[in-house]
Amino acid sequence: MDQSTAYFRQLHSSGQILRLPNAWDVASAKLFEALGAKAIATTSGGVAWTLGYADGNKLPAGLAIALAANLGRVLNVPLTVDIESGYFDDPAKVAELALQLVDVGVAGINIEDGGEPVELLERKIAAIKDALAKHGGDLFVNARTDVFLAQLVSPSQAVAETLTRAKNYEAAGADGIFVPAMSQREHIEQVLSHVTLPINLLTWKGLPDATNLERLGVRRLSTGTSVALMTFGHAERTAKEFLETGQSEGLTGPVSYSQMQGLFS
Repeated sequence: MDQSTAYFRQLHSSGQILRLPNAWDVASAKLFEALGAKAIATTSGGVAWTLGYADGNKLPAGLAIALAANLGRVLNVPLTVDIESGYFDDPAKVAELALQLVDVGVAGINIEDGGEPVELLERKIAAIKDALAKHGGDLFVNARTDVFLAQLVSPSQAVAETLTRAKNYEAAGADGIFVPAMSQREHIEQVLSHVTLPINLLTWKGLPDATNLERLGVRRLSTGTSVALMTFGHAERTAKEFLETGQSEGLTGPVSYSQMQGLFS
């Protein structure tokens, strides 16, 4: 398989929606790849919790780079990593982080605005693109706007605010726009009709299925933390039952030791 950024870009323009199950460690990433994922994305929440930190820009950037390097070592498909808001306020430091991720084989990043000023994310994106141009690197920059997710404006203004931010991020150099928590068909259609960059959505209650999203023109669909949370939930139930009963029955899961071992042999 092709790990390149060029191939990753092609996956956004093939006419088929790119389905990204978000991994939180190397084992989950390899498992998803074995299931046929065309690319692997990370979830900031799952990664942070696995490494012992809270989600929300608490993870040291060095740990994010180390995980990306380890993922790049074993994956055969493109890797895109969630760097939250870049872990730094200084755009120059965010650009330096982006270059380090390119060096370890990362094809794309998600970078978000959250509650920060729109202008700050614009500057971060521009700094990343400028640094890449100077060093001959490439990276698919997926700009995430949390207008819907964090309810940054009133519901009646959400689409308009999303469009304003999308246009600003595109002007700064973004390659894609990620709008988590936008789920109503009419909102999706409005955004698609005004934004030329590939639109990425997050699996969400009430969201049309992937086939219908593909027909609308959505180019990417991510699971976010949901698969990680479901996995942790299964682990919680299993461990709780074992701690309460001490029984051995029921501790054999659907994934075998040999199956997992085979992913790394």
